[in-house]
Formats: sequence, C-alpha cells, structure tokens
Amino acid sequence: MPQATAGNTKPTSSKKATFDLQDFLDTAGVSRKVAEFKKKETIFSQGDPAKNVLYIQKGGVRLSVVNETGKEAVVAVLGPGDFFGEGCLAGQPIRIGTASAIAATTALIIEKKEMVRVLHVEHAFSDRFISHMLSRNIRVEEDLVDQLFNSSEKRLARTLLLLARYGTQDKPQMVLPKISQEMLAEMVGTTRSRVNFFMNKFRKLGFIKYNGGLQINTSLLSVVLHD
Repeated sequence: MPQATAGNTKPTSSKKATFDLQDFLDTAGVSRKVAEFKKKETIFSQGDPAKNVLYIQKGGVRLSVVNETGKEAVVAVLGPGDFFGEGCLAGQPIRIGTASAIAATTALIIEKKEMVRVLHVEHAFSDRFISHMLSRNIRVEEDLVDQLFNSSEKRLARTLLLLARYGTQDKPQMVLPKISQEMLAEMVGTTRSRVNFFMNKFRKLGFIKYNGGLQINTSLLSVVLHD
C-alpha cells in the first residue's frame, strides 16, 4: 500500500518571475497528499472510482488499457512534471485505464474538489494545467498519425525520444529507467522480436547504448526524420 503523508502549508512566495508548478504546489496551501509507490505497484486500476488527480514528482508511471477480450495496450509512459488521472475533472466516474509505477515513484494526490477549486482561483496554475492538457492532446494526435503512417522502426525511435523527454522544456532525460522490450512492443504496436532487432540496430549505429541504464543519443532523431 502507498504511504501517504499530509502536505505542508507555507506562505505563497511572490518573488519568482516565472511560474514554478512544484513551488506552487509546495507553498500555496493546496490540500494534497504525497504518496510513494514501489516499482510495478498499481496506483489505480481500470474500473476504480475516479476521485483525484495525480502529479508525478519523481519516477515514472505507465498507463494501460485492457479491452473486453483481455488484450492490454500501453497508452502512455509519464515522468516527473506530468499529471494523470485528470479524467475525473471531465465527469469520468471510473478510471478508464490502469496506472502503475515503472520505477520507485513519488506523486502528489489532489482530490477532485480541491483541484477544481485551485483551477478556479489560481490563474497561473490553471494556465499551466491547460497547457499540459493541450500538450497531451497534441501527443495523442501525433501518436495516432505515427501508428497509422510510420514504420515500426520510426515508431520505436519516436517512443524512445519521448521517454527521454526530448523536445520538452525540461532537460532531456538521456538515461531511461529500465523498461522491458515487451513494454516497448506494446507501446509501439509491434512484436518483441522486432523491437529487439531495431534496438540492436540502434545500438550498432550509436543511437543508444547500455551503460547503467538505457542511454539515448539525440542522433536517434535522424531515424524519425528520415523518409
């Protein structure tokens, strides 16, 4: 079970010129809990009541969906700075997917009512959250186009770059937490054997290497851009 502790309340600082989301959550008196999850631990399951929104402070989270026949699909892998479980704000009564930790993970849990309150009264936070949601929608559209029109090799390269947070405002995470080829195959929509083939190819070309984790070279972008 996750270990939860109440968040601290501190006076809001007005000295920062730019909006720092983590600083806001730490100082603005937002009612939330801090929960820690072990690797592979389930955070919530498909069909659970949707009562809160979560924000990743550390670690990584895998979102997956299982259909009526029991087939599972990984729909996203998220990292620090990402929200998830926000469907409850749009009226979803139950979780439409499962969230599980892919590494030791720390997340803030914000109850639905509190999240709605903060979105209404804290405009800087609301702007940041809307930006997050728009970025997520763009990512979903890009994923669909990628799945429909690109080869499995390009899809794998793009997935690895996204996991490394390439192109985000955050510093790219060039060393990824351990992620199985089975999970990559589910995300890309291909077989494990194909993933293994392309991973070996990327390694030989110097796009990736294994050294205490999977290291991603930005030169991998050439695979995505190549026609």
